[in-house]
Amino acid sequence: MPANKSSRMPAAFIGHGSPMNALETNRYSQAWQAFGRSIPKPTAVLAISAHWYTRGVRVTAMEKPKTIHDFGGFPQALFDMQYPAPGDRKLATRVKELLKPLDVQLDTQWGLDHGTWSVLVHMFPNADIPVLQLSIDGSQPAQFHYDIGKKLTALRDEGVLILGSGDVVHNLGLMQRSDQAPAYDWATQFNDHVNDCLARRDPQSLINYESFGEAARLSIPTAEHYLPLLYVLGAQRDDDALSILVDGIDLRSISMLSIGIGA
Repeated sequence: MPANKSSRMPAAFIGHGSPMNALETNRYSQAWQAFGRSIPKPTAVLAISAHWYTRGVRVTAMEKPKTIHDFGGFPQALFDMQYPAPGDRKLATRVKELLKPLDVQLDTQWGLDHGTWSVLVHMFPNADIPVLQLSIDGSQPAQFHYDIGKKLTALRDEGVLILGSGDVVHNLGLMQRSDQAPAYDWATQFNDHVNDCLARRDPQSLINYESFGEAARLSIPTAEHYLPLLYVLGAQRDDDALSILVDGIDLRSISMLSIGIGA
């Protein structure tokens, strides 16, 4: 029997930005920490990270997922960080069942990439909650990812936190490392468009994001950082409120917009 609203686990999309946010205390990491403290302790976390982009869909199914340092050019302290959360093969099998007839592969090679652990070190610093990652099938259209989110909604009634991690504006090619330079106009326009669609509960416009034109093209030159949002929106139910955990644009072209669903 489905859980009632009061016992339903929230879902969240986090704009994770730079891996350095794992080490830093700033308004973004503080918002993630506050969210983790404000919700019941999950039975597990199912993360959809921009950094596991595959052909076909996979879910991690190992007992002890490794901490993946999938970046370069950062301080040694970042490479030294570990997030030793356990896995949960039984939950991986449950995800596989929920997504039928899609052929989801149980994966024992990946682990937890920085899109996941750089957020969870703030959200759940004790690393005592099982964490799985679900890969993003890069060969599929946006609607496919939203539809997967809908199929995963049942997990929220089982205590699982569905966590999308990416950035709704993510253009590394035009990024500028300056605290003084303002966000590009197109980045602000698209970030505002996303906020407006969220407020109006208009997921279809966010699925059809390319129709927003040049601002969308510049904000999402490749889709992997945007698509995790659609999984979380797919998992939203009609009576779930949506809240903005934190917002802002870093480095002129990276949106840090983070949202909570049903929190």
